[in-house]
Amino acid sequence: MKLLITGFEPFDKELINPSWEAVNSLNDNIDNIIINKLQLPTVFKKSYIKLFEHIEKIKPDIVICVGQAGGRYDISIERVAINIDDARIEDNEGYKPIDEKIFEDGENAYFSTLPIKAIVQELKKFNIPASVSNTAGTYVCNHIMYALLYYINKNKLNIKGGFIHVPYTTEQIINKPNTPYMDKNTIIKALEICIKTSFSFDNDIKISAGKEF
Repeated sequence: MKLLITGFEPFDKELINPSWEAVNSLNDNIDNIIINKLQLPTVFKKSYIKLFEHIEKIKPDIVICVGQAGGRYDISIERVAINIDDARIEDNEGYKPIDEKIFEDGENAYFSTLPIKAIVQELKKFNIPASVSNTAGTYVCNHIMYALLYYINKNKLNIKGGFIHVPYTTEQIINKPNTPYMDKNTIIKALEICIKTSFSFDNDIKISAGKEF
């Protein structure tokens, strides 16, 4: 069994990106799952070109993309990606798309094929804050999640795919009073659980993760 898991390079003046710091710290083999790690540029289009190249090369069973969500306090398992780029800030190459489709021939949205509710339930068993999120934003995180699911759908690949957001880590919030964060080792443990659960469940579980807003 093979996993491709990605994290992003730092962006928006941050010195690190917890997604890559955690991904890069994972063991190379977890429960006989071969872990292939990939750092993606925080750049529109270039990020998914690199991702597609590695999917073709590695031919993984599951792809999990991970990104930073500064301001969130928990591990956010994303439910859906939408076909829009609407950047609040420039990417790392100075590009700032506004209301642009990611792929003209893509669906309006694609849903994660990871067992998102099972993952949340398993994380909570280990007292790790987690929830199903219904928005991956409209920046490069949503961009790569949408591109991944588009690629799987268009090529009719037998691959599960999805996206996970992680909070800031301790060193990032020193000058950000009252900002949520999570210890790096907890994020690493959370990703290990996400990986094991993704391979253990062929179908998601039926429990409520609904929200009013």
